[in-house]
Amino acid sequence: MTNWTGVFPAVTTKLTEAGAVDIEATKASIDRLIENGVSGVIVLPMLGENASMNMKEREAIIRGAVEVANGRVPVLSGLAEVTLENAKANAALYKSFGAQGLMVFPSLGYKTDIRETAEWYKGIASASDLPIMIYNNPIAYSVDVDIETLRLLKDVPEIVCIKEETGDVRRVTDLYVEFGNRYSIFCGVDDLIVESSALGVTGWVSGMTNVWPAEAVKLFNLCQSGNYKEARKLYHVLTPSYHLDVHVKLVQYIKLAEHLVYGAPEWTRAPRLPLVGDEREYVVSTVQKAIEDLKTL
Repeated sequence: MTNWTGVFPAVTTKLTEAGAVDIEATKASIDRLIENGVSGVIVLPMLGENASMNMKEREAIIRGAVEVANGRVPVLSGLAEVTLENAKANAALYKSFGAQGLMVFPSLGYKTDIRETAEWYKGIASASDLPIMIYNNPIAYSVDVDIETLRLLKDVPEIVCIKEETGDVRRVTDLYVEFGNRYSIFCGVDDLIVESSALGVTGWVSGMTNVWPAEAVKLFNLCQSGNYKEARKLYHVLTPSYHLDVHVKLVQYIKLAEHLVYGAPEWTRAPRLPLVGDEREYVVSTVQKAIEDLKTL
């Protein structure tokens, strides 16, 4: 069984100002992440503007990521669809493009109940042999892949990991109490990573790792080694910026932060627009304070 561990950034898709996919900038950003020690990458997450990409663009992004990773870390792709028919077809397609795993959203078009949610994930698992990370974000998608649902999925071998993003850190312990080590549990919220690590998560799907990958890996490793005293020092510096990961405009916020830190393009695809005014200044000042404070550690 696949055993994913470590820091897996949810990679932003780099775009030109005109809105076209900048595949070379995207590949360069993935190489930067890997060189800074991440354990895997996830392309086409929500943060990667999955729903805004056509299939030709998705193929280029997955193939480009696999090429630049070159076996150094696993490459997962987000899978976000409305119908089970499309989800199954695209699971098989993404495997053919080279993806080594899938981070699967619930149906984007309908609030499924427990039975329907379980059948959704079972159906996608049947479409390929790729290992699956369940993307559980009920705050954004109104579907909670909760313990009752996961009981219905525990015998599906392709489902190996839960990205836990309920915002309630108690869920981590509840999952371990119910399932032991049946599922790998990843923290999916940047500003809960130290708290989640204390409860035993073995991985982290992170947005702000796009901005500060080496620092995120250091933070995760400090927690894994039990050195919470040093972890808290770094966490206190990063947490104001990590709060940007849980805002509805996290795509714009994180892309702007990337631009400020290492010059990546900040452009997003409409209907998302560039940040302006006080909102832009808030993100800039938050990130710049972290840049300065990191120099003191």
